[in-house]
Amino acid sequence: MRLALAQLNAVVGDLQGNRDRIVSSVREAHESGADLVVFPELAITGYPPEDLLLRPAFVKAARATLAEVAGACDGITALVGCPLFDRDLANACAVCADGRVVATYRKHFLPNYGVFDEHRYFAAGQDLLILRLGDVLVGPTICEDVWQPGPPATDLALAGAQLLVNLSASPFHVGKAEDREEMLVTRARDNASYLAFCNLVGGQDELVFDGHSVVLDDEGEVIARAPGFEEALLVVDLDPTEAIGRRLRDVRRRELDRARGVRAPVEVVDLSPPRTASAGTAAHVVPFEHDLEQMRRALVTGVRDYVEKNGFGDVVIGVSGGIDSALTTALCVDALGPERVHAVSMPSRYSSQGTRDDARALAENLGVDFREIAIETLVEVFDGALGGLAGLAAENLQARIRGTMLMALSNTNGWLVVATGNKSEMAVGYATLYGDMVGGFALLKDVFKTDVFRLARYLNERSGRERIPVSTIERAPTAELRADQRDDQSLPPYEELDPVLEAYVELDRSREELLADFVPSTVERTLALVDRAEYKRRQAPPGVKLRPRAFGRDWRPPITSRWHG
Repeated sequence: MRLALAQLNAVVGDLQGNRDRIVSSVREAHESGADLVVFPELAITGYPPEDLLLRPAFVKAARATLAEVAGACDGITALVGCPLFDRDLANACAVCADGRVVATYRKHFLPNYGVFDEHRYFAAGQDLLILRLGDVLVGPTICEDVWQPGPPATDLALAGAQLLVNLSASPFHVGKAEDREEMLVTRARDNASYLAFCNLVGGQDELVFDGHSVVLDDEGEVIARAPGFEEALLVVDLDPTEAIGRRLRDVRRRELDRARGVRAPVEVVDLSPPRTASAGTAAHVVPFEHDLEQMRRALVTGVRDYVEKNGFGDVVIGVSGGIDSALTTALCVDALGPERVHAVSMPSRYSSQGTRDDARALAENLGVDFREIAIETLVEVFDGALGGLAGLAAENLQARIRGTMLMALSNTNGWLVVATGNKSEMAVGYATLYGDMVGGFALLKDVFKTDVFRLARYLNERSGRERIPVSTIERAPTAELRADQRDDQSLPPYEELDPVLEAYVELDRSREELLADFVPSTVERTLALVDRAEYKRRQAPPGVKLRPRAFGRDWRPPITSRWHG
């Protein structure tokens, strides 16, 4: 048979746009000679639709859209992810053939951890579905169903499925694509089944979906793999009936079948036999990119789709001559092009000539619009009106004036303000509410400061020229809100701070464990800062999820709490 995986960038709530994308891919797959085309999880609505699923009108409209998609399926079978209401709401796979929906499968395992909240919306399915395309038996599953080591995948294989198909919306974090494929290899081997995984691609609020759809044979060998972070139609010829021989030789599954006893009922639906007489489509295995390139592409995808899907034209960034704003600007240029990026330098009396020069050099290197607006006069007006400010209040006043100016430019021109703070700063609260935290999107929100340096150097190496000034990368980090200020006067050095943050925030390690592994003074100082800053993080803009545990959906401690362990 000839199989196509349609790796799409769906837009949440854009039912008609998603319909057009799906129908276009159905036609392309049909023209390529495919017998079966698979789409991502909830391709009709986009993922995750969240509380749109609580609106009956939305669920009804999604079903009408599915009917339109099914009407375009003539001479090819399509597996399409959609919400389906039948006494209760299910996360479903609709089998579209002969111009109609001929069968449905309901997702069994509903994830309710990390960024997932599917128990809020869906009822779990229980039945199994097998599709017969000539001699090939296909068992559909949805996302979490295949992450589980047992049913429904094992039950489908025991019922005869030679090809397990998985419709997925699996969000990205660094290392996720490789880990996920390793899991899929295990599932294919354990079930002696071919396995086809079709993943969503694109950005949705904080989430980025990386694609990397893949087809494996029954021994876990990769037959074909789609690229990451871009739409693709992956077409491959395969003969899943070859799995029968391995099953006849390895009889352990019969013991599993006997031990299981009663299984969920299996519906078998006969479809048109494959059209393909012989193999003729070369399989493409796109290699995985290294971690820094995956990080870069995830960040670029996230900000591009946030801007495009929310109807913004341009973005504006406050550039200080520091590395965070420089990296943010360079990534926005990669995402949108220089003509849509505006850089604003807002020096105060504490801004050095070096950082002012670097801000201008950055804009020239990247070819973006640049303007310098001094804030000292405004600082003096505020200071006089308030009777004189000192210490932290005086420092934060500068940041808040800058934030006000950026938002004024945003309101005047319709530009999206992209905040420049990184994960290390967000973790310890080294940021000013209504100051450098203002904006519609915080691109580096899940990037530790040490990775900010790595990415900045990588962008220069990748382009073969100095996009980010070397002096910006080499300068000691400073907020320049007072004379001779450096970050390491307020925080532990980032090379010491970031490992503690990773262990505490992402791995939930206890104070006792951290004290045993890191410098005790650094641990005590860091944990106190993290716990105290939760109220700030609750008010931060969304940003790209890049790590296994990001602030926002993944991180939900109470603001008011006396637990410090």
